[in-house]
Amino acid sequence: MGEVYALGVNFKTAPVEIREKLACSLKEAENILPQLKTSAGVEELCILSTCNRVELYSYSSTKENVELLLFLFLREKNLEEAKKYMFLLKGEEAVFHIFKVASSLDSMVVGEPQITAQFKESFQLARRVGTTGKILNRLFEKALRASKRVRVETGISRNAVSVSYAAVELAKKIFGDLKKAKVLLVGAGEMGELAANYLKRVGCQIFITNRTYERALKLSHKLGGNALRFEEMEDYLKDMDIIIVSTGAKNYILTQELVKRAMKRRNYDPMFIIDISVPRNVEPAVGRVDEVFLYDIDDLKEVVETNLRDRMKEAKRGEIILWDEVKKFNNWLESLKVEPFILRLKEITEHRKKKDPYFRRLLFKAIKEMKNNPEAAPIIFRIFNEEVKDVSGGKGISYVYNRTDGA
Repeated sequence: MGEVYALGVNFKTAPVEIREKLACSLKEAENILPQLKTSAGVEELCILSTCNRVELYSYSSTKENVELLLFLFLREKNLEEAKKYMFLLKGEEAVFHIFKVASSLDSMVVGEPQITAQFKESFQLARRVGTTGKILNRLFEKALRASKRVRVETGISRNAVSVSYAAVELAKKIFGDLKKAKVLLVGAGEMGELAANYLKRVGCQIFITNRTYERALKLSHKLGGNALRFEEMEDYLKDMDIIIVSTGAKNYILTQELVKRAMKRRNYDPMFIIDISVPRNVEPAVGRVDEVFLYDIDDLKEVVETNLRDRMKEAKRGEIILWDEVKKFNNWLESLKVEPFILRLKEITEHRKKKDPYFRRLLFKAIKEMKNNPEAAPIIFRIFNEEVKDVSGGKGISYVYNRTDGA
């Protein structure tokens, strides 16, 4: 029997310039997986490559083959000096690490869903090119099951941990159903664009304005929104429910007086304003206007930090779930040790068990005992094979099982 191994680099062990050089595209992984598996002599192999990690998961009968795998991979990448950044885990520790990665509990942002999809994709690729087998197939299936349990049974993905998504979550708390809410994106900053994109997905109508109208047109095409003239902002401000300001301007674009006039024209229906600009582009006094909810970048970061703390608490609960799944997998792996004995027992008793109900019961108990005590399987097999021919009626059962200690 072999062991499960995990080796590689991730954001905890290696700087980004090392991870970049070791990264493998799906096409590259498809080409080198069979070559590495054969050359290193490992029985099964998979590569997971993302922006934050490049990790090789293998099943091997010897550690020497895994060490050779590491050497060959680094040579393939022409980066032997990266060895000092590599980690190597074996057995239960490796299984737990793989489950943790699949469940996003080992991610830079705990609970982010992208890693689970990447994990699944790398597994499917390795299985397609034939470098996984009985062990890794079962391991990855159980890892994905564990990931689902963690998401369902904990709150690791419940709260927003990006500034853009935090803005959307706050908007939901203010307006409830965001479908058909009108959103104005002022400027073309990256975080503002992300927030607008999130809002688009939940059914909001998106409007974009920018000092350069052509830029607004380009972004509106990208987001599936409508471009508006920057100089006409006061005319349409009253129609907007959510305003995201994300520009590089050095002055206030939304002033208290401008927003006061807009709120009066909209009969003081609630308005949510998110100022993601640095420096701020919304006058702080805007937050004192009736029914206006103003959040700046620091407010959003405070929400994110609180949510991150909550996620870390949930991650501890998630690890308890993972250890439960690791134990189940290891029990299954241990049970494989007795398979040759069970198959041989069934083979040598094939004719007799069909005719003798008592013999079938005895065989069933022997197999059950092997599964419960894999280490004793050779002894149970020897005793059964040598002495069961002398067992008849109800005699001899206790004799067989009393001998499992090798006496």
